[in-house]
Amino acid sequence: MELTLSTEKIRGVIDGRIGWLIFNNPPRHNALSLEMWRGMAEVLRAFAASPDVRVAVMRGAGGKAFVSGADISEFDQHRSNAEQRASYGEVAADANRELARFQKPLLALIEGYCIGGGLATALAADIRIATPDSRFGIPAAKLGLGYEFEGLAKLARVVGPARARDIMFSARFIEAPEASGMGLINFIHSREIIENEVITYANRIAANAPLTVAAAKAAVNAFERDAREEEVARVRGMVDACFNSEDYKEGRRAFREKRTPDFHGR
Repeated sequence: MELTLSTEKIRGVIDGRIGWLIFNNPPRHNALSLEMWRGMAEVLRAFAASPDVRVAVMRGAGGKAFVSGADISEFDQHRSNAEQRASYGEVAADANRELARFQKPLLALIEGYCIGGGLATALAADIRIATPDSRFGIPAAKLGLGYEFEGLAKLARVVGPARARDIMFSARFIEAPEASGMGLINFIHSREIIENEVITYANRIAANAPLTVAAAKAAVNAFERDAREEEVARVRGMVDACFNSEDYKEGRRAFREKRTPDFHGR
């Protein structure tokens, strides 16, 4: 099922238990425009609300890029000074808030360039799976623009402060093997098999107990944010909900009966 959105440069597709968020601007290597930020937020809200979607996957159309960064051609019109930056930032922040609060597992299928805002978006995914020819980087220092704290903090949490400094100061591009070694990506698969591998992996997650997976994601997110008291309390409540769920009863029954459990997220 294809979602109806305010832009054609973002696509949202629900296929079984997988929701696909597709950056659909191949002529510009899927560079993120203002309308694409808006569309991203629309899709994430729809996936969060859908009982059918258990796992979401982000990918770029065209095969040459996941996202090649922000659409610089818009900067003169929408981001030429601090005031416009604030207005532009509100739209981008809305999409980033949806990425941050998305409780379901989120995967990134990366082919080709994953640069700037594209890398920041990919870092919002729980699992990143890339082709061997993928390239990563943040060229902010080559443009003279400032990089938002939240994106840089996430980068530093994933790769460590020393590597984050290298990526930001040098503005160099990083090949997939090095990106894997520093934790930017989890798995590397060839272009011939990556889509099937991602679908298989996503369906493996989708077959597991949704409440357990959501609690695990919330716990790791809380750890990343220095285990704030209110977030830890929320995680404890989610863990209690797992033990009180019908899914926990089903899991125990399936184990006794030596069959695959059928979880419903309740």
